[in-house]
Amino acid sequence: MPSTSKATSKADKKATVDAAAWVFNVVTSVGIIIVNKALMATYGFSFATTLTGLHFATTTLMTAVLRWLGYIQPSHLPYSELLKFVFFANFSIVGMNVSLMWNSVGFYQIAKLTMIPVSCLLEVVFDKIRYSRDTKLSILVVLLGVAVCTVTDVSVNGKGFIAAFIAVWSTSLQQYYVHYLQRKYSLTSFNLLGHTAPAQAASLLLIGPFLDYLLTNKRIDAFTFHTPSLVSAPQCV
Repeated sequence: MPSTSKATSKADKKATVDAAAWVFNVVTSVGIIIVNKALMATYGFSFATTLTGLHFATTTLMTAVLRWLGYIQPSHLPYSELLKFVFFANFSIVGMNVSLMWNSVGFYQIAKLTMIPVSCLLEVVFDKIRYSRDTKLSILVVLLGVAVCTVTDVSVNGKGFIAAFIAVWSTSLQQYYVHYLQRKYSLTSFNLLGHTAPAQAASLLLIGPFLDYLLTNKRIDAFTFHTPSLVSAPQCV
């Protein structure tokens, strides 16, 4: 009996931790979206690529602290794999931020749902996974919902739709590649982040001002910074 009670207590503790992690993930994800949208819509900080680079610069600092504290252990990731990951990941997050800038928050969130069928498609193509009939019907419902939203949402525009399309596919590829690298090189999420965040920060901050100028015809050096934008822009994504 004591061993059974101990096992039950351990399971309850794990369930509580999992639930807390899920709630924290949802709250922070929604919070970041709201802050990013406010930066772009309210304060006019329309430099999505540079904003992403600032996110990853903050993430790099955090991973350095975690490594110093011993939460991130030494690991190996080949340079070629790192370059491929950074390519997909940069497309993903820049695409998401541009999609958020050019679309309403509602359509942005609805478009993200299409990552579910796209991710499933990638697993079918690359990993030969077969899904059940019920799963396929669920995916069909998601696609129908997205189609209805796309047709009825008057805020949807051509460039916003293209940005959302690129964001969905690049994010799905990036998520698939995350699992691939973690399996192949036995990396934890923090290990992988420790390798990729510095490279993403450097590349995005380097090309960000130029790409943002091409997308918006605005120069970041001409932007008048407000206190909220200075505080919010570097926050970790």
